Amino acid sequence: MVRTKVFRHIFKFHGFFESLELAIKGILYLFLYHRNMRIIFLFGTLAFVFGIYLKLKGIELAALCVTITLVFMAEIFNTAIEMLMDILTVKYHLRIKLVKDIAAAVVLLTSLNAVAVGYILFVKKILR
Repeated sequence: MVRTKVFRHIFKFHGFFESLELAIKGILYLFLYHRNMRIIFLFGTLAFVFGIYLKLKGIELAALCVTITLVFMAEIFNTAIEMLMDILTVKYHLRIKLVKDIAAAVVLLTSLNAVAVGYILFVKKILR
């Protein structure tokens, strides 16, 4: 009986709205305290609005949205990893630096991919 209560306490399921509230708080934190997230949001919004203005096809807009979301996700994971590493130690450690550099590399790669997707989607429409 006691093990069941402990098990339920450890693996407590949040209600949908509580989980949604926690996720929104996380996103708000990123927007308020992390400049890169605001920059990514600005460029993502501009790219989406530009895609609508250029009347991209549905599949092209979908590819654009997926690309924008991937950049957001990469930055979110990068921030989470950096914060976690900062909790582990305040002293310089080569492996922690490498973990942070690798997390930043993911953001760089997704950003370069976003530039390539933007080029493919927008250049042909602009040149017409």
